[in-house]
Amino acid sequence: MPTGAARGPAGARVAEAPRPWGRLGLRTAVVLWLALLIVLPIAALFARGLEDGPGAFWRDVTAPIAREALLLTLGAAATMTAINVVMGTLTAYVLVRYRFPGRGLFESLVDVPFAIPTLVTGLMLVILYGPQSFVGAWLGARGFQVVFARPGIVLALLLVCYPFVVRTVQPVLAEVERKQEEAAWTLGASRWTTFRRVVLPAIAPAIFTGGLLAFGRALGEFGAIVVVAGNIPRRTLTAPIYVYGEIESQGERSASAVSIVLLVLSLGLLLGLDLLQRRRAPRV
Repeated sequence: MPTGAARGPAGARVAEAPRPWGRLGLRTAVVLWLALLIVLPIAALFARGLEDGPGAFWRDVTAPIAREALLLTLGAAATMTAINVVMGTLTAYVLVRYRFPGRGLFESLVDVPFAIPTLVTGLMLVILYGPQSFVGAWLGARGFQVVFARPGIVLALLLVCYPFVVRTVQPVLAEVERKQEEAAWTLGASRWTTFRRVVLPAIAPAIFTGGLLAFGRALGEFGAIVVVAGNIPRRTLTAPIYVYGEIESQGERSASAVSIVLLVLSLGLLLGLDLLQRRRAPRV
């Protein structure tokens, strides 16, 4: 007779009750794996960054180069998020509401930044906008430098983070009934008014979620930026690249301190996003 089954009085097979130790063992294994991969590295980072006390930590994160790197990272991420929210929402609207030749290819291209290594992304931008390229030379002659300047940082983040808003808004927009828009049109509302009064309120939480995801992703971007930024202290040096430089120069404590700031910001965004989704979830 197979293990895990028993015969009743009438010969029917009756499943045995699950063993409590099996469930406990499974939960223990998962918790230990989570602690090994996430909790222990985070604890080690905090221990290293705070080993000399809060005063040393504060000096590390407010040192001129570290402070400017953090401010540049936050500013570039915020600029990228503002642009990405608008363009990502428009892209999702076009993909959901319109049918046109090449739409399938266009939708596939949206996911390309997920597949391209970020170092390759930076290299593509240097080839296109670098001072030796036609486009870069043309822009440089007019006093606008992209690569090895702050616009290149924002452009790299835009490319890397482009899919986040699109893929967050698109499924929510697809669930908005087209009949509501058509009813607004029959009442004399313009397409812009219909979008602003009918569609936008329905997809606003998804837009906000996509923006938070893009912002959090931009805080830790390294590969694309290290190629396009030039990494000039107090000008184009971002926080992740500053951390890498400090590690290379044996400054693990200062690298850990700046990493803690980035980690706290990212975790704060994730917790805020989780709270938002819990509030939006229907109550059963």
